[in-house]
Amino acid sequence: MSEVAKATGFSAIQTQLKGLKTRADEVKTLLEQQQALLRRRGISLPASAIDRLWTVRSSIDKLSVALVETHMQLQQLRRLAETTALVNSGQETDEVLNEVMENVIQLTQAERGYIVLKNRDTGELEFTVARGLSAEETAAGGRIVSWSVINMVAESGEPLLTVDAGADEQFSHSESIAGFSLLSILAAPLIARDEVIGVAYCDNRIMAGLFKENELGLLTSFGQQAAVAIENARLFEDIRAQLALIEEMQGRLSNIFASIGSGVITVNGENCVLVCNEAAEAITGAANANACGLPLNELLPQVTEGFYESIERVRREQTQHIWAERFERHGRQRYWQVVASPLRSDDQVNHGVALVIDDLTERKEQEEQRRLLGTFVSDALLENIGSISELDTSPAERTISAMFADVDGFTAFSEYLQPEDLMRIINRYLGAASDAITAHDGIVDQYLGDAIKALWNSQLNQQDDHALRAVQAAQAILGEMDALHEVVDKHHELHFCIGIHSGHSVLGMVGGANRIEFAALGEAPDVGKFLQENAEPGEIIISAETYELVKDQVHAQPMPPRKQKAGFEHINTIYRVLSRGASENGASGS
Repeated sequence: MSEVAKATGFSAIQTQLKGLKTRADEVKTLLEQQQALLRRRGISLPASAIDRLWTVRSSIDKLSVALVETHMQLQQLRRLAETTALVNSGQETDEVLNEVMENVIQLTQAERGYIVLKNRDTGELEFTVARGLSAEETAAGGRIVSWSVINMVAESGEPLLTVDAGADEQFSHSESIAGFSLLSILAAPLIARDEVIGVAYCDNRIMAGLFKENELGLLTSFGQQAAVAIENARLFEDIRAQLALIEEMQGRLSNIFASIGSGVITVNGENCVLVCNEAAEAITGAANANACGLPLNELLPQVTEGFYESIERVRREQTQHIWAERFERHGRQRYWQVVASPLRSDDQVNHGVALVIDDLTERKEQEEQRRLLGTFVSDALLENIGSISELDTSPAERTISAMFADVDGFTAFSEYLQPEDLMRIINRYLGAASDAITAHDGIVDQYLGDAIKALWNSQLNQQDDHALRAVQAAQAILGEMDALHEVVDKHHELHFCIGIHSGHSVLGMVGGANRIEFAALGEAPDVGKFLQENAEPGEIIISAETYELVKDQVHAQPMPPRKQKAGFEHINTIYRVLSRGASENGASGS
C-alpha cells in the first residue's frame, strides 16, 4: 500500500469520527431542547439519557486520540523498517546519514537533529550531519551541539531523555544547554558490533516534555539499526575503494606487462597458464584470451622435454634458472632464452613459476648471416653495413666492377716445391692481394686456387666510384708484390695478371643446403676473366667501359686484345693501366 493510500485511509477514519462527534453534539442539543419542552408538559426523560450521550461523546474523543497515537506509532514503525532496509542498501555513507537523519526527525517530531560519528582513525567524535538548522547554525557546525550530552551518551552507551533540560540537575553545569536554551533533549547511542560508533541527538528549544519513553525506545531501536546501516555503508565504501585500487593496480600491471618486450608467462603448480602478456602472444602465436587457463604443454607443444624439466627444477629447488631453448616450429629453427623464477607469496609459499622468454631467432639468424658475410667481407666493411636484418641479399642485377687477379706461371712453379711450402708461399701472396682489395672496400668473392675474384658496388658494398676503387686496388696489389719481392727468395717471386671490367651482373646467394656463398654471375665477371687472360705478369688490363669511368683519374693505353676467345669477339679495344706519372705512349707496366 502506498503512502498516499495509507494517508487517505487514516484521514477517512478521522473524518468519520469527527462526523460522529458532530452528530453526538447535535443529539445532545436536541435532547436538551426537547427535555425543556417536555418538562413544561409534565413529562421528563430518563436522567441517564444525557449522561449516556456524554459517555458516547467521550468515547469518540478517546478513540480519536488513540487513532492518532496508533497512526504515529505505525509511522514510526515504518521509519524503523525503512532504516532496516538501509542496512544492505549499498548506498554511500553520506546518503545513508542523510536518510537516517530524516528518519530521526520523523520519528521524534524534534525541532532539530544531529548525528555525531567517531573518527575511525582518531576515535574523536565529529559532527557529520544535521537537520532543522538555520543558515547561521549550519555555518557554526559542531559549535551548536550540546557536547556534554553527546559525550555522556557516547561514554555510557545508554540513551538519554530529559523533559526539561534547563531544570535537570545533571545538566546544571552545562553551558551549552543553558546557552542554547534547550528544553527537551533525546539522544541515543549508535552501536555496531558492541561498539559505540556515534550518537543520534535531537532537541527542542520551545516545548518541554516533547519526548517521552515511547520516543526514547523508538530512537534506541532506531539507533541500533542506523548504526549497522552506517557501518555497512562505510564497509561498502572501503570495499569500493579497495576494488578501485585493485583495478588501478591491475591496470598498471597490465600496462607494465604490455610494455615489457620479453614474453611473460606465469603458471601455477599444475603448469596451467595464469598470465600471458602481449609479447608472449607474439612469441607463442596463441591469443592471450585463449592462453589463460591452458596447460602449458598445449600452449607450447613444440618445445623440448628439457623445457619442462627446467621448470620442475625451478619448482623443486626454488631458485632461478636460465637456459637456451632450441626447437623447430613451422619448419624454422627457433631460439629462445628462458628465465624461470619461483612465484612466492609473502609467507614464502610457492604458487607457481614465472617464465620470461626472449625470442632470439632473428638475432641468431642475423649472427649467422653476419658470420657468413664475414667470410668474404672485411670486418671494417661489415661494420659499415648497418643492420643485417635490413640487408637484402636476394638476387639482383647491378652494375658492378669485377676484378680477376691470377698468379702467372703458378703451375710450373708448384712442381718444384713441397706441398707445405707451396701453400705457405701462395697464401702469402693471396693474403697480400686480399689486404689490398679490402683496403679499397672491395669484396673478395672467391679464391680460385692461385686466383682471386673481387667485386665492387654489390649489395654489400654499394659505391658510386666502384671502378676507380677497383683500379686503385689493383695498383695496390702490384705495389704489395714489389714489397714482397724485396723480402722473399728470388726463386719464390710471383706476379699477378689482373683484369677489371665494369658492367652488369646478377648477384645473390648461391649454393646448397650445406654450403652457401655470395656470388656474381654474368657479364662483369666473365669479361673481367677475359681481360685477366690478356694481361701480362705485373700488368692491369681494364675494359673500355671501366676506362670511361676512370679516365680522369687513371692513365691507360688503348690496345687490341692479345688473345681472342669465343664469345668475346666484340671486344676490339682494351686498356693497359700505366704506372703513375707515365705517358700514354710509355711501354712499362704498372
